[in-house]
Amino acid sequence: MQNISLDQTDRKILDLLQSSSGINAAAIGERIGLSQSACWRRIQRMREDGVIRDQPVILDREKVGLTTMVFAHVKLTSHGRSNLSTFADDVKQYPEVLDCYVVLGNVDFLLRIVTKDIKAYEQFFFEKLSQLPGIQEVTSSIVLSDIKHTTALPI
Repeated sequence: MQNISLDQTDRKILDLLQSSSGINAAAIGERIGLSQSACWRRIQRMREDGVIRDQPVILDREKVGLTTMVFAHVKLTSHGRSNLSTFADDVKQYPEVLDCYVVLGNVDFLLRIVTKDIKAYEQFFFEKLSQLPGIQEVTSSIVLSDIKHTTALPI
């Protein structure tokens, strides 16, 4: 994976795209002193280079009824570790799993999971997650409150 060369203007554009939902090239150009067309060309170049992957709508999980967030630390058996990709492919099928990371340390994976309540997490855990092959241990940490949550990178 290669780093893409970004100048200060590119970084300002990226910062505005992250912090101002739905902002267009004309508004960005006006804020940073660039014409709309020049701004649009820079945005397009960054899309083509893969710097800008997507501009998703971010929902408030609690307002849509997903009040429980859990971080699950998953440790695989030694046999399971030889099939890290199998576990990763399996877990991608569950919409409850928002993020899945391979980590170094005492566990193999860190999952961020959302469900409507604790009972729904319990059902997900027993009927889906714990049934995956190669799992030795799952330690779940239930989030009490969000202190900071952002998708914006510190450009």
